[in-house]
Amino acid sequence: MTQPLPTATPEAEAATDGAAPLSPDPAGGTAVADAPATAPAPSPAPSPTEPVGAAEDLAQAVASKSETVGGVVETLDALALSVGDMRISLWDALVVTAVIVGIYLLALFGSKLARAVLRRISRFDSTQQLLAEKLVSITVWTIAVLLGIDVLGIDLTALAVFSGAFGLAIGFGLQKTFGNLIAGIILLMDRSIKPGDVIAIADQAGNSTFGQIRKIGIRAVSLTTRDQKEYLIPNENLMINQVENWSYSSRNVRVQVPVGVSYNCDLDLAEKLMLEAARAAPRVLDTPPPTVWLDQYGASSVDFVIHCWITDPEAGIGNVRSQVLKNLWNLFQREGIEIPFPQRDINLRGNEQFEQLIAAISQRIESRES
Repeated sequence: MTQPLPTATPEAEAATDGAAPLSPDPAGGTAVADAPATAPAPSPAPSPTEPVGAAEDLAQAVASKSETVGGVVETLDALALSVGDMRISLWDALVVTAVIVGIYLLALFGSKLARAVLRRISRFDSTQQLLAEKLVSITVWTIAVLLGIDVLGIDLTALAVFSGAFGLAIGFGLQKTFGNLIAGIILLMDRSIKPGDVIAIADQAGNSTFGQIRKIGIRAVSLTTRDQKEYLIPNENLMINQVENWSYSSRNVRVQVPVGVSYNCDLDLAEKLMLEAARAAPRVLDTPPPTVWLDQYGASSVDFVIHCWITDPEAGIGNVRSQVLKNLWNLFQREGIEIPFPQRDINLRGNEQFEQLIAAISQRIESRES
């Protein structure tokens, strides 16, 4: 008699198939399979980013051409320093240095070439030419920097912290530098101060002097005085301080020569000789003509002022005043005009002490003579 085979339960079939066991439904319905417990997949560790993409591309290109050189490149690339998510190798440093040198030489050559082209444009005066050269130089160097970043393939997002620090440095440390740069461009645009102008300045001791502007640079203006001292004045100072420009609208400068004559001389003749002495100076202009003004009646002389005009103040004004005085001295000597000097009258009142002093002096003189 054969016995029926045992029927496999749903739980056993599920266990045989490797599926999750069925759990009975509390409501008496069909059993529901339990969800298998799955372990979370491990996340891959972030690999350091290369800030210089050009270095990696160049390394691959070199390795494809030569295995020997490629091995050297791999050795250099293995010497790396990881800073956070950024990896900087010796190979990256060499590539960056080579590109910076190349971009610098290219920008320097381009700037000189642009200046040479601008100098050939005759319709620009000296001020416009200098302004154009500065703007072209700034443009060329800006393009060179952007080109260098593009060639290197630098990931600027990786340098966000450095960019922020650099921006703070510009905002605080380089504020005066950029202020002087903008001030120099403004000075050239409004042409209030230009190379060749003669301006008067005061040094740190408060002594006033004058000089000729030789160059307007990116940071400062070069001013050369008559004694060949060169002052470097920041452009911003010339923008915010008062400047005395002797050749802004006209190069004519009036020179004043004070002269004193005796009260006993012929004033009309003295005035005529002063005009003759001024006209005899080589640098004094005929138009406007020299003039002589009676300034005041001084303590020991009648004071005049000779006014004469020159058109080359950069050559100095002291030598013009000296030449006029020399000519006037010779003319006064020829005509007998006296140049007075201060004289003082001393009145001594007699008293007992004074008489004793005179007696003592007289006695000493007599003793020496005897």
